[in-house]
Amino acid sequence: MSQQINLFNPIFLKQKKIFTTSHMAQTLGLVAAGALLLAAYGAVKTSQLEKHAEAGKVALAAAEARLAQVGREFPPRQKSKALEAEVVRVQGELKSLREVQSVLQRGELGNTAGYSEYFRAFARETIPGVWLTNVNVVGAGKEVGLEGRALQPELLPGYIQKLTREAVLQGKTFGSLEISRPGAVARAGTAAAGGAETPSTPYVEFRLAAQPAQAKEAAK
Repeated sequence: MSQQINLFNPIFLKQKKIFTTSHMAQTLGLVAAGALLLAAYGAVKTSQLEKHAEAGKVALAAAEARLAQVGREFPPRQKSKALEAEVVRVQGELKSLREVQSVLQRGELGNTAGYSEYFRAFARETIPGVWLTNVNVVGAGKEVGLEGRALQPELLPGYIQKLTREAVLQGKTFGSLEISRPGAVARAGTAAAGGAETPSTPYVEFRLAAQPAQAKEAAK
C-alpha cells in the first residue's frame, strides 16, 4: 500500500513584485511633470492677471486725472442770493396772477372780456349820417356813455334801436339822451346885437347814456 504526499505549498512560490523601483521612478517623474505643468500654467495666469491689474490702474489714474481737470474747469457755483430772491419774487407774481385768473374765471369782476366787444358792437351798428366822437365805458361795463354827431336828429332813435340788439348791450337801457346844435347860442347873441345871423352847423351833437335796467329802476 502506497501513499502520495503533496509537498506543494503556494507560499514557497517566487512572489512577483508589482511596485518595482523603475515603476516608482516613472510615477514620481509623472507627478513632477504634472507639478511643473501646473506651476507653468499658474505663472502664465498670474502674469495675465497682473497685466489686467496694471491696465486697470492706468485707466483709473486717467479717469481720476480727467475728473480733476473737469473740477478745475467747471468749479461748483455758489448759490446766488440775488438769484434766489428773484426766484422768490417771480413765484410771488405767478401766485398773484393765478389768483387774479381765478377771480376772473369766477366772474367776480363783472365783465372779464374787456372793452373790445363794446367797440366791435359800435363798429357793426352804423347808420349813414351818424358817427361817434367819444365812447366812455365805466368800470366793468355797467355804464356806457356815447357822444357823437348826426346830420338829422330823426336818425338817432333808429341808431339806438340797433345798438340794443347787440349782446354786449343786452340788459342795459338808454335812459338819457341829450341833443344840441352847436352855434345856437352864438346865433342868438348875434341876432340880439342886430347883426347878421351866423349859419347853423349841418349836424347836431348828442350824448347818450346807458346803464343796467335794475339800476334805472332803483334810481326811480
